[in-house]
Amino acid sequence: MRSARGFLLSAGVAMMLAGTSHVHAGGTVEVLHWWTSGGEARAVGELKQSFEDQGGTWIDSPIAGGGGDAAMTALRARVVAGNPPTAVQLKGPGIQEWAVEGAVADVEDVAAAEGWDDVLPPALAEIMKFDGKYVAAPVNIHRVDWIWANPELLAQVDADVPTSWDEFNTTAEKLMEAGITPLAHGGQPWQDATVFEVVALGLGGADFFRAALVELDMDALNSDTMIQVFDQMRKMRSYVDPGFSGRDWNLATSMVMNGEAAFQIMGDWAKGEFLAGGKVPGEDFLCAPAPGNAFILNSDSFVMFNVRGDDRIEGQQVLASLIMSPEFQETFNLAKGSIPARVDVSLDAFDICAQRSHDDLTAAIAADTLVPSMAHEMAVSRSVRGEFLDVVTEHFNSDMSSQEAVDRLVAAIQRAM
Repeated sequence: MRSARGFLLSAGVAMMLAGTSHVHAGGTVEVLHWWTSGGEARAVGELKQSFEDQGGTWIDSPIAGGGGDAAMTALRARVVAGNPPTAVQLKGPGIQEWAVEGAVADVEDVAAAEGWDDVLPPALAEIMKFDGKYVAAPVNIHRVDWIWANPELLAQVDADVPTSWDEFNTTAEKLMEAGITPLAHGGQPWQDATVFEVVALGLGGADFFRAALVELDMDALNSDTMIQVFDQMRKMRSYVDPGFSGRDWNLATSMVMNGEAAFQIMGDWAKGEFLAGGKVPGEDFLCAPAPGNAFILNSDSFVMFNVRGDDRIEGQQVLASLIMSPEFQETFNLAKGSIPARVDVSLDAFDICAQRSHDDLTAAIAADTLVPSMAHEMAVSRSVRGEFLDVVTEHFNSDMSSQEAVDRLVAAIQRAM
């Protein structure tokens, strides 16, 4: 991939650099993130290389754990100790929560000079701001509601990628009869919640999803539709292999890649694993939206934390400008499996899965069926999300009835609100 050495900084940042000759040309950043798997590591490596090409110093602070929970625990300890990282992979309501605590710094000068408001979807731009000022820079848009499939295994049972949950169940039964594991899954709470919200979208549609998982409407949470969601989750549990417990998501992706399982339900960061393995979309693996005719939004971003020292503050400004440059948005997302956060970046170099994602995103915005991910911290507070994860995972790993799961979920959300 081509270097980001030629990226242009905003005029404001360039002037700042000219007046700070006593520090590195690109400043210094310590970046806390949880991108440690193959495709993710490749993507963050692009960001690191691009920043260093600007003349800056990058201190990498990776915290393993695909859902980011371990990284947030580490971040809390760092902030309490008065030693926050320069920039942190963070998203959704978590950005606002840290901002309310006075822990973040704004990059509004860079955003205003470069016209971020003109190139970001309004809903995403709002998430990146606090009190009307940008405190974070988005690197991408991920779609959560994807089904990834192994075409050779589907051919063995004469099946296509399912377009409804009834069809998914029928195909899964055929696969099991043929001795094939239908669903590659990692038994971690955030992965259970990912499947849960995709099922909720497919069975209830965008309006139900928004009411239950975003607005926390008690009627929606306590509805027959939610019982049906847990009923389907019980079926999903029967489709996974015995070794699923504790498995990392990228290892589940490898199961589909290696012909050990037919499907994975996971966001399009899974595509980064396929691509890193040299696989070709549409040939070696299939990508299709999960049932629901909508779009579950996840977006990675880097939030700038309050730090001391001209060198580190300069690094934040340069990093923010770099992340939002069209050249980097293309380079990074080609590696990550997602699509650019900027709406003005051409997708000519992207694969068929990314182009489908972009087309469906545009349609979802027009139809008001774009919904933020609960499982991936775009919709509700971490405390509320934690209640969802606890109930969903306990149900998935026990013989708890769907009605009991709904009752427990309603009570847990009421406590957390």
